[in-house]
Amino acid sequence: MQEPSIYSTLVGMWNEYSQDYLMFLLIGTTLVFSIPIFFIPLTWARIMKWTIPEQTDLVLYFGRCLGSLALVMEYATYQAATSGMGELIIFQIWIGISLFMVGLHIYGAIKRIQPITETLEIALWVLLLFLSLAFYPTM
Repeated sequence: MQEPSIYSTLVGMWNEYSQDYLMFLLIGTTLVFSIPIFFIPLTWARIMKWTIPEQTDLVLYFGRCLGSLALVMEYATYQAATSGMGELIIFQIWIGISLFMVGLHIYGAIKRIQPITETLEIALWVLLLFLSLAFYPTM
């Protein structure tokens, strides 16, 4: 008998709680990221230690665009967390988002083009990546 790999041990090890995890992920990311970035992007940016230039219209536009997409993702996560419908694709999207965010934040840290809060956020995205893998539904 072959010994299980770390992949087969990690992925889906908490799958029976996958919808609960999606609900916690939904609430946390909605409150900390999506709603503030959509409604008060410059205030959120200042809290995250970004230095805001004089001309802010483009920053507001991009912040609201990102916030809009994040809110749609939160709604889709809510649907999967409460009904189970689309749960697999939602997990795949969250894994993809987490991977890209880890890479983006590492890049910003290496180039020294972001405040320390963004560099510290690498740990959050790595955690969400591992949790999303651990709660991955194995139907």
